[in-house]
Amino acid sequence: MKTQRPYPHITITRKGEAAIRGGHPWVYEGEVTGLSGDIADGSIVDVLSPKGSWLGAGFYNSHSKIRVRLISRNANDTFDEAFWRRRLQYAWDYRKTVMGPEDSRCCRLIFGEADHFPGLTVDRFNDLLSVQVLSLGMEQRQDVILPALADILRRDGQDIRGIYLRNDVAIRELEGMEQGKGWYPLPGEPVPDSPLTEILENGIRYTVDVENGQKTGFFLDQKYNRRAVARLAAGRTVLDCFTHTGSFALNAARGGARHVTAVDVSESAVAMARENARINGLADVMECVAENVFDLLPRLEQEPRRYDFIILDPPAFTKSRKTVANAMSGYKELNYRAMKLLPRGGYLATCSCSHFATEELFRKMLADAAKDAGVQLRQIEARQQSCDHPILWGVEETSYLKFYLFQVV
Repeated sequence: MKTQRPYPHITITRKGEAAIRGGHPWVYEGEVTGLSGDIADGSIVDVLSPKGSWLGAGFYNSHSKIRVRLISRNANDTFDEAFWRRRLQYAWDYRKTVMGPEDSRCCRLIFGEADHFPGLTVDRFNDLLSVQVLSLGMEQRQDVILPALADILRRDGQDIRGIYLRNDVAIRELEGMEQGKGWYPLPGEPVPDSPLTEILENGIRYTVDVENGQKTGFFLDQKYNRRAVARLAAGRTVLDCFTHTGSFALNAARGGARHVTAVDVSESAVAMARENARINGLADVMECVAENVFDLLPRLEQEPRRYDFIILDPPAFTKSRKTVANAMSGYKELNYRAMKLLPRGGYLATCSCSHFATEELFRKMLADAAKDAGVQLRQIEARQQSCDHPILWGVEETSYLKFYLFQVV
């Protein structure tokens, strides 16, 4: 180390060093070979190679399989309030630049490691920020980071009514943290009177509930993929599978579809989709149905062809490498059924939001499904998550969404 630093340090294996030098932001428990002493969980440590070279600095946690989450690769950084404000400003400037002023009113402001805030997610829904904290080091610094983020946005003329913590996820327990949710108390400010807000995405209105909605309240990563679907929907009869609150179906209806059937197994999700259709004046072209898609698609094969555009937006079928094979079988079943249902010249939108279902695996699955269905796929577009969920090269976990538009020929 060239300079004396005020942080304790850990030493890691050659394998760990290779991963860090390749851009990966985590040191796993099996990669740690030495500690400089007793290190408090959540504290900042320097990470050293087997030969003592400085590799970076990050949050240490002995409770987690991820022993260190890197926050910096610059040996001159000091991790004070100015450091975190600078990082927050970078993240906000990026969203304004790549999305523009209107779309940045409803976007992911902080995307964990991709923005160098390991374990932190911040979604903006108009005047509310919905926050999920999944690392101990980040939780210990939220009283610096969250007020600073609200201040940065307000100084830029953004109306921010409050911050809601959505820490009701089991993964926090792997870091030794408790689950919970509730308003974050901004210093000197009253608690907001409602967790509801209205957003406008692609010209469509949605009511978002940051307290009870899925994940942080609404899925933002398909914003531009929904727009791409809308462009193809004019005059078509559309089946939107796994519709959740109806976002793809609504975009198709707004794009001029003749009729849209939105399907989800959840009665409450279908009720929300139906209400979203009503408030957007699209109820006359959008039918909302509560049914299991895996039951619906085989049944539709026995009926006359009704749909010439099918959208498949399933939840992640796998969240670990151990279940990838089963997940790919599920994806194949869905896509095979959809391809069989579509007429020649029909359109298919299909995606996966699991990074374990890699691009290579997903493309192979689609090719196999098309072969078994006796059709050929003409690719229109291959897309990913929207740019407010940036992909950081070297960190494969940040590249997770695969989205394809095809014509069946």
